[in-house]
Amino acid sequence: MSIFNTKGLSSWVSVPADSDFPIHNIPFGVVSYQGQTHCASRIGDFVIDLALLGEDGWFDDLPLGNGAVFHNPTLNAFLELDKKAWTSVRNRLIELFQSANAEIRDHDDWVNKYLIPISDVEMQMPVQVGDYTDFYSSIEHATNVGIMFRDPANALLPNWKHLPVGYHGRASSIVVSGAEIHRPYGQTLPKDATTPVFGPSRLVDFELEMAFITGKANKLGDSIPAEKADDYIFGMVIFNDLSARDIQKWEYVPLGPFLSKNFGSVISPWIVTLDALEFYRVAGPIQDPRVFPYLETLGDKNIDIHLSVSLKPADSSETAVSKSNYKYLYWNMNQQLAHHTVNGCNIKAGDMYASGTISGPTPDSYGSLLELSWQGTKPLKMNDGTERRFVSDNDSIIMRAWCEKDGRKIGFGESVCKILPAK
Repeated sequence: MSIFNTKGLSSWVSVPADSDFPIHNIPFGVVSYQGQTHCASRIGDFVIDLALLGEDGWFDDLPLGNGAVFHNPTLNAFLELDKKAWTSVRNRLIELFQSANAEIRDHDDWVNKYLIPISDVEMQMPVQVGDYTDFYSSIEHATNVGIMFRDPANALLPNWKHLPVGYHGRASSIVVSGAEIHRPYGQTLPKDATTPVFGPSRLVDFELEMAFITGKANKLGDSIPAEKADDYIFGMVIFNDLSARDIQKWEYVPLGPFLSKNFGSVISPWIVTLDALEFYRVAGPIQDPRVFPYLETLGDKNIDIHLSVSLKPADSSETAVSKSNYKYLYWNMNQQLAHHTVNGCNIKAGDMYASGTISGPTPDSYGSLLELSWQGTKPLKMNDGTERRFVSDNDSIIMRAWCEKDGRKIGFGESVCKILPAK
């Protein structure tokens, strides 16, 4: 955990009052600037070049060597180190950029050499994703889907409260915020038809999710206890799990989603560390029946992360359509990772694990258009007067996430993507 948890901590870097990236955050990402791609952090509207700091020896005394890992085009090499190394780098950055560090504060070369305006860089994928797992951990979402598609009286399947349901997804189509993704093709079964048709999906949807990223690996055959999961989890990003509902409905029996999910998922570019999120821990929902011992956790394992989704039609302003919270998840990420590895499955640095759609208890907190429009029966009004049952061509989907407590706010920035017409 970070040693810097003082409420009055501030930075000598000018940080806007509403910024997601005050000195209490210090996230990690990858940027391209002047023909080079480096690992970086962020404070306010500035990127901190970690590669240059490493070159000048600012990390030499830390448990990661000389900082050469930050010259890589992804954070994977840094993530392969242990939690002690991750925390020590974040603490060093807080030390260097806090207001109390007058020796550095008064040197103009620091601003010119190590700080880059965010507008001057291009954000890259922060990690090379080796494997990707999508969980299904919101009881509200699972219940809503069960009501819509199965028996309203028995909306949850019998296994749902006994284990964190998940499936292995496609890592190659996870892209960073700012992506433009074409409406996908696939097979669908029209209403009242007996044979499928082929063509573009008509029911493109978003799924509001968060994802955690692992660093430290385990060996094949070894499991990760729930109480030790935090040692393996580096941090979190916003995750938009794009979905084609009509393709999904036809293909998901018997093995689950396939083409309806692998055409694109969009993450926010900055990984917010567990160290930064510790201050916002809260208790999760009461789990009944009692879980198996390997899934038991002690203390507050959920996190109070405010979530929002807006849709922005072409040539119009954005309309807020959902406000939810990560704390609603029934299964926490410690339990997710424990279940994922209880059979000896090995994980690697850069692997990504999405939460599943995060829906809350009220209709305005549902995390997908499938629920918000209730299968298209309750269209949503946009600011320009148009309506949405599902995502239209040239709509942009904007997801935001942030934590706020006792006057201290940190955030994840945005996950933004635009849905283009089918090719």
